Amino acid sequence: MSDTATLPAASAPPAETPVRDTASMGWWLLGCAAMVFVMVVIGGITRVTHSGLSMVEWKPLIGILPPLSDIEWQRVFGLYQQSPEYRQINQGMSLAEFQGIFWWEWFHRLFGHLIGLAFALPFLWFLIRRRVSRPLLPRLIGLFLLGGLQGVVGWLMVASGLVDRPAVSHYRLAAHLATAGLIYGCLIWEALDLLRPQVASGFSRAAPRLRTHLCIALGLSVMTLIWGALVAGLHAGLIYNTFPLMNGSVLPEDAWFLVPAWINVFENASLVQFCHRWLAITTAVVTVAYWLRVRGVPDTGGLAPSTRRIAALLAGMVLIQMSLGISTLLLAVPLLLAVTHQAGAFVVVALIIWGVHDLRARPASR
Repeated sequence: MSDTATLPAASAPPAETPVRDTASMGWWLLGCAAMVFVMVVIGGITRVTHSGLSMVEWKPLIGILPPLSDIEWQRVFGLYQQSPEYRQINQGMSLAEFQGIFWWEWFHRLFGHLIGLAFALPFLWFLIRRRVSRPLLPRLIGLFLLGGLQGVVGWLMVASGLVDRPAVSHYRLAAHLATAGLIYGCLIWEALDLLRPQVASGFSRAAPRLRTHLCIALGLSVMTLIWGALVAGLHAGLIYNTFPLMNGSVLPEDAWFLVPAWINVFENASLVQFCHRWLAITTAVVTVAYWLRVRGVPDTGGLAPSTRRIAALLAGMVLIQMSLGISTLLLAVPLLLAVTHQAGAFVVVALIIWGVHDLRARPASR
């Protein structure tokens, strides 16, 4: 009987396999999130260098290869010469100058394909090996479909600048960036769920209120990011390059000249910049206040050390992001600062999501 009783113990080691699989899946999703972050940086460079309208064709499956011959380059350049951007802005541009803007847009699209492969191939491998749990499966399928939708949104954005005027719709630009943020945030959340499935010891009674505070900060940061995209789409960063006042006034004089009045919030470059400024300031105040609240919880209050570290990182990053935004404005949107500022927004979002997840009451096993 004693020998029989020890049989279950002999089969115990294989039970560790799901833990290792869960960790590997978590790191895979974090890697995909990092690729999305890089994609946002590449997209920012593409936008600031005015490269986004250089490719007037959309071939999502067969358009990975660039032009490989002089004949193909001339064909692609000829298509661009029929676009509003060439006719109204870049008339007389040489083929070499065209190639300078073409490569950024091509690389932007290529990297999107690479993200799709980096997600799809490991996903199929984990699926075939039966390492994807039933609750996780629909979420991963949803993320894959959302990635495909992002490609469509990106093309619709580009197409809006190929009709009459050489500028993409600022609404579609905001939708494109917001969708990237949604994919990025979901990847980070799912990765954290896989990498940190256990409940932190000594869960604080203050955690629910702190989590609500961070959720408000997340909502504000997303709104700030969206209005930042509207600023970019309207080139509103090239006006009122003063801070904290806008040419001597808190509210610019031309803030409400469009009719109906509500449309100024979305289409008047002056008011859009004003909204972005004050959303950013409000976000900074709320996140620094969160850090102060966390600091105010005594060491005996049950907060995990990770909660305090995340709060400090978040407060520091928000102040850096504010400095980047002000510098970008004062210097009239130089390439390096503009791209760094956009990337900083995604770092802030990631830290807030990490903070919310850290305070989340979750089951001891997935």
